[in-house]
Amino acid sequence: FSFRKLWAFTGPGFLMSIAYLDPGNIESDLQSGAVAGFKLLWVLMLATIIGLLLQRLAARLGVVTGLHLAEVCNRQYQKVPRIILWLMVELAIIGSDMQEVIGSAIAINLLSVGKIPLWGGVIITIADTFVFLFLDKYGLRKLEAFFGFLITIMALTFGYEYITVKPDQGKLLQGLFIPYCQNCGTPQLEQAVGIVGAVIMPHNMYLHSALVKSRQVNRANKREVREANKYFFIESCIALFVSFIINIFVVTVFAEAFFDKTNADVNTVCVNASSPHSSLFPNDNETLKVDIYKGGVVLGCYFGPAALYIWAIGILAAGQSSTMTGTYSGQFVMEGFLNLRWSRFARVLLTRSIAITPTLLVAIFQDVEHLTGMNDFLNVLMSLQLPFALIPVLTFTSLPSVMNDFANGLFWRIAGGVLILLICSINMYFVVAYVMSLNHLALYVGAGILSVIYLSFVAYLV
Repeated sequence: FSFRKLWAFTGPGFLMSIAYLDPGNIESDLQSGAVAGFKLLWVLMLATIIGLLLQRLAARLGVVTGLHLAEVCNRQYQKVPRIILWLMVELAIIGSDMQEVIGSAIAINLLSVGKIPLWGGVIITIADTFVFLFLDKYGLRKLEAFFGFLITIMALTFGYEYITVKPDQGKLLQGLFIPYCQNCGTPQLEQAVGIVGAVIMPHNMYLHSALVKSRQVNRANKREVREANKYFFIESCIALFVSFIINIFVVTVFAEAFFDKTNADVNTVCVNASSPHSSLFPNDNETLKVDIYKGGVVLGCYFGPAALYIWAIGILAAGQSSTMTGTYSGQFVMEGFLNLRWSRFARVLLTRSIAITPTLLVAIFQDVEHLTGMNDFLNVLMSLQLPFALIPVLTFTSLPSVMNDFANGLFWRIAGGVLILLICSINMYFVVAYVMSLNHLALYVGAGILSVIYLSFVAYLV
């Protein structure tokens, strides 16, 4: 083992780990803390471990073949399924970008004390594209360093909230290592499913398999390939451990401070703190429901304005970093599936334009409740796209014709198949629960028809 070699291979895993820290993830974390307290921490840990194992497969595919997942799909699938697969992955990337736009707009609104309206924050996120393109000119190593800086900001900001709130360490350890949810009902179960949907991102498999190609490996030399696989896996473990700790900060802060609180409890504290946002919480005995926006507000009411602003800085860092990984994913996916080489400027402009349009309309004509409500819908959307990354990555890493001596053994094939079946079942439950909550017959029929088409395509991939 050599630390120098590990440093040489460090970068791709940290870029990949950003997807575990995007605004959709942060929202899922704070909601699970507020709804279930410390009881779902073990689900977060399990989802992160499953994510790590799947990322390992994606990285191995890139290292062994010298091709990323989209390029292998292009070679292995017929034209029609290949185009459908590309559209599904693009949908996931656009959904992720919308979450980034929503998170950044909310953070800008909170930081400006409401002076910049939400639609103004959405428009400001167009500037992200230019920041990304400016950094991209200076090479991948500089970009990796910038991602490291953004992850550090998230660790410091959410770590500050953790130290301020001082969660119960005994309950934290109990929640992590006892896989049980006492007195849990449907809301807690839906939250557990939401954690899995938010943590494991479909486009991240495509991204990671491409990022590992940035390191020179002699693929004719089995020892070098084996060594590269080892160091990329170690780096992924470190990167996902850091992201897991940041996620724990968010869950435990809201579990300690806001679990079992009512709207009236928060309203009283916010009024006493002279918060301009106290009207967000009606004076009733309903259980408190939080999102990224309300989460910052309640932190400000309970722990002072500094907690609110530091929270907003963390959300802004999460948003800025995830837009860059989304752009990279889109670039690799388009090149791989369609052999289409666009400039990064054109690519990022297309994705951002599609993401901004619906978000801007909601921000102008609706309120922050509807804007953060879009995050739930987008988590459902991305859950649906998961099989279109997981099935190809398991299939191709199990084929000796693709991976030669590095093909998955029987254990990995069975374990991977069980994992993917479990994740797909969880996500289908998530989608059914979401559609049922909409309570409209036409939507039920539409969802039923789309489900048949969707499951038929998943069966084809299997």
